[in-house]
Amino acid sequence: MKPTLLIMAAGMGSRYGGLKQIDPVGPNGETIIDYSIYDALRAGFGKLVFVIRKEIEQQFKEIVGRRFEKRAAVEYVLQELEMLPAGFSVPAGRTKPWGTTQAILLAADAIAEPFAVINADDFYGAEGYRVLAQHLQSGAEEYAMAGFVLSNTLSEFGTVARGVCRVSGDGYLESVVEMMKIARDGEHAKNTEESGATTRLEGSEAVSMNMWGFTPRIFPQLEEHFKSFLETHGTEEKSECYIPRVVNDLVAAGQARVKVLRTGDSWFGVTYREDRPHVVENINRLIQGGAYPERLWS
Repeated sequence: MKPTLLIMAAGMGSRYGGLKQIDPVGPNGETIIDYSIYDALRAGFGKLVFVIRKEIEQQFKEIVGRRFEKRAAVEYVLQELEMLPAGFSVPAGRTKPWGTTQAILLAADAIAEPFAVINADDFYGAEGYRVLAQHLQSGAEEYAMAGFVLSNTLSEFGTVARGVCRVSGDGYLESVVEMMKIARDGEHAKNTEESGATTRLEGSEAVSMNMWGFTPRIFPQLEEHFKSFLETHGTEEKSECYIPRVVNDLVAAGQARVKVLRTGDSWFGVTYREDRPHVVENINRLIQGGAYPERLWS
């Protein structure tokens, strides 16, 4: 059975200043999602599930989704603020969804096979899809994560959020800590917390870029953790339930094993509008080097 690719595309890109998921970066109008799906399909993925918001549904389907419907099975899942487990409600003043855990959990009815999860606005490179597809098709019950090098995932134009990982000698995830404001610091990096405290990072750390491999067994685990999150933070306006934190808790509790699949590919994305020329330049370089055709889709 071919694995499914779950693409989280519900974010509106507030820091970027527009709907970055459909902003062209390729020579023939290709978006980052185009390159992600091109890599995924040639790696062996067979179905695409997009998590989007109702307000962008029509535009997203017309500009992005429909070009893939003749190449793979495609489903759409809506992520909205009020889509909560029974017994929970949206607090007054809250205006945005609840984070990546909610996004994945909402896709439970659309996925019955092993699947990978990615962000719509991240360019991961072909190797990550190859190693995840191989893992997901192997029949392994353990989960997986594509591990990137921190220094290769930073923006020149502002801070980024990354899941900084500790990996065992045999290649399994021991912990992942979500750091929300990582910036370059000379040849290294640093994270600044809301309190102003800083953590120095070497830059060589393995980080999660939300490129995960799961089996459907993850869904009841996510539901349990999401309910626990809502019980603690459900009255807050801005708290989000991030998937790296849930995975970290599952690993710590012995409820999951996660194989870290190292990838040598460079990551780049459009966290900020100033990132876009860098993305366009890198894609052109990859095209010139033969990694991608000049026109992805005929």
